[in-house]
Amino acid sequence: MVNPQVTSLTTAQIGSHVGYSTQQVRDLERLHVIPPAERGANGYRRYQQRHLKALRAYRAMAAAIGPVPARRLLPELLDGTVEDAAERIDDLHASLARERSRVREALRGLDVAVAESADVLGDDDAMSIGELAQALDVRTSALRHWEREGLLHPLRATASAVRSYGARAVTEARIVAALRGGGYGIPPIARILEQLGGQTLTADARRILADRLDDLTRRSVALLGAAGHLHELLRDREAAGIRRLDP
Repeated sequence: MVNPQVTSLTTAQIGSHVGYSTQQVRDLERLHVIPPAERGANGYRRYQQRHLKALRAYRAMAAAIGPVPARRLLPELLDGTVEDAAERIDDLHASLARERSRVREALRGLDVAVAESADVLGDDDAMSIGELAQALDVRTSALRHWEREGLLHPLRATASAVRSYGARAVTEARIVAALRGGGYGIPPIARILEQLGGQTLTADARRILADRLDDLTRRSVALLGAAGHLHELLRDREAAGIRRLDP
């Protein structure tokens, strides 16, 4: 806890409160993630409570969306309006919710892939590449790329024939889309689909998705923390009647 009677902090002191080195604090100030520090008579930086709140907001935001996106986003949030900041936070929560929904759908897809027979849907029920792309909210070029990588196996009478996707191919595409959205590369996805191809649902196949859900929960909680710190910063700014947090 910071002593409320302490009116200013050195670079080392403020860094110790958030687990950052003095160089990290200076770098974040240089990148405008935190406001510029005032200088004492001796030329040393002197940080205030608003700087500490900004650092804590950045730390939580970095845990939620990653350090690089957080470094880009924080200056925008601190310089913009309260409405803009609220909208950006809402968008981040919505993005995490969509990703969580995709991963859960992929988990269901794993069960379906094992439970369903290898028989595909009839021609009247199969999906075209455009229909499948729209259903998964991906580009048709992504589906073609996954096919070239051996991840998808659409029905094609000849090499030049129009693709159609039966039940099995749709399930494959659902799993690939969820894992790609979660940042997984082609090789681990190929291993999961290979396991499914043998109708064997191994512990690893479900674990990779379960781990992703755990990570999304951690990021959501971190984003809640970041929103709390941002609320304090914006409230202080409004109370002071200023647009920016600069001294």
